[in-house]
Amino acid sequence: MDKPARSHGQKRVTVSLKPRDLMAPAPLAHVWEAQIITLFPQAFPGVLGESLTGKALRERLWQLNTINLRDFGLTKHKNVDDTPAGGGAGMVLRPDVVGAAIEAARAQAPTGRPIYYLSPRGTPFTQNTAKTWASGNGVILLCGRFEGVDQRVLDHYNVQEISLGDFVLTGGEIAAQAMLDATVRLLPGVLGNQASTEEESHSNGLLEHPQYTRPATWNGHNIPEVLQSGHHENIETWRKEQSHILTQNRRPDLWAKYTKK
Repeated sequence: MDKPARSHGQKRVTVSLKPRDLMAPAPLAHVWEAQIITLFPQAFPGVLGESLTGKALRERLWQLNTINLRDFGLTKHKNVDDTPAGGGAGMVLRPDVVGAAIEAARAQAPTGRPIYYLSPRGTPFTQNTAKTWASGNGVILLCGRFEGVDQRVLDHYNVQEISLGDFVLTGGEIAAQAMLDATVRLLPGVLGNQASTEEESHSNGLLEHPQYTRPATWNGHNIPEVLQSGHHENIETWRKEQSHILTQNRRPDLWAKYTKK
């Protein structure tokens, strides 16, 4: 019987009386790390284990550490939630349970590593957010479930709320993976051509220009002549003009911000 494939760059935290150094190798120093507090650690790495982010994970260009919130649950049933104070529908994650998980995450993290709660009421995640995260040593992400998290634990640990968009998901795991994908690809060595990130949508406050490749003609549609001219200055001018046009037409809010700079 074949042995299961070994995980590279990924760790999980479980409650145990054994010393940590007997359970798993010490985390690599100076390697960017994502710590995920979640009820569904099996959801990770998910899509982050594929393509360039997965290759970077296996090569230890970044690390993934999942903390199972259920391990800190109460009673023999490992309860993690309770009814909302003041009444109302749904359940709320308890502060004593979430707090214990945060303490476990902080015990493994450098002092001052930021903690974010994936929440639809949070500050919108942007390309600039990804750049900020990538410039640090890692992040701790708290994935909510049910009706949310007791506000006291967010206040106590100065947890910042971050949102993927103006919509509601059943939990924070999908949002966490999307944000980590946007961040990890900016880390040194992850992309083959790091310069490509400088021309992408939102990197300079504008939407990216259209892209084309071979064949030169497809279904009666031709590649713009300027892109086949070999005149790099004209090509650069055309791409900049297209970027401006697309941003004005599709995202007037971004265009207004860009023109104010």
